[in-house]
Amino acid sequence: MFEFDQYLGFLAFLTILTIGFWLMIFLLTFVIPYWIFGASIERFKEIREEKKAKRNA
Repeated sequence: MFEFDQYLGFLAFLTILTIGFWLMIFLLTFVIPYWIFGASIERFKEIREEKKAKRNA
């Protein structure tokens, strides 16, 4: 069915596909929400500081 080099190519393809799948799952479930949540908290702190500076000035 397969020659040996075709078999190695197929295994390399499956390996890359699997690594890409799990990387995408990791990015979508952990990294991106962490990034968005942290950025929004930082922006909220900046807005609060701006309001406090305006009120004190």
